[in-house]
Amino acid sequence: MEKKPQINRTTISFLLDLSRHNDRLWFAENRSRYEAARNNFSQFVQAVIDEIVEFEPIMRGLEAKSCIFRINRDIRFTRDKSVYKTNFGAFMVRGGKKNGDRFPGYYLHIEPGQSFVSGGAYIPPSPWLNRIRENISVNGDRLVQIISTREYRRYFDGLEGEKLKVPPRGYSKDHPHIELIKMKSFLPEKLLTDEEVVSPGFYGVVTGAFRAMKPLNDFLSEGK
Repeated sequence: MEKKPQINRTTISFLLDLSRHNDRLWFAENRSRYEAARNNFSQFVQAVIDEIVEFEPIMRGLEAKSCIFRINRDIRFTRDKSVYKTNFGAFMVRGGKKNGDRFPGYYLHIEPGQSFVSGGAYIPPSPWLNRIRENISVNGDRLVQIISTREYRRYFDGLEGEKLKVPPRGYSKDHPHIELIKMKSFLPEKLLTDEEVVSPGFYGVVTGAFRAMKPLNDFLSEGK
């Protein structure tokens, strides 16, 4: 049996140390550790992509490097001047992470004590969000069925994401699916412990979760 890829403990320990020494000098001195950790994450992500292709053929040929976010933070407009992110993140979507505002996808976040798998649509731009809301207004029962299946609930509990406080214009507060219509993001989310992340079965958890969210992503893609 082919051995499945794993996230190494040294990858978690590097990120933990980075959170304690978030400066350029320390990073430069530990550059080799960073490169080893990033390579480990990249190889894991590529293996996950190769399995996603089995149920998302449109993603064939997608490379991990197109999906992984840079570790450097943009500190121009924030009070937090920490130079580096303390996580590795990858958004696996057709065309790579640059298309995250165009299509739903699959997200993996590795961070000591705060790892998770997610996906769906994060703050979709207005034209896409309006199409999702229109679809929910007509086919909300189907969305409820999707997020209520045994396979989906094995990994996720409903949908996460910010909501409007009042219904969007054109929708009645009495609509049976108004709480879904009020959502601004549509995010399945499963939290993960560090021990789960470094376990031999982690690859199966990630790919299983992504398979389970495929029907949700299909729903979010309708009308595009």
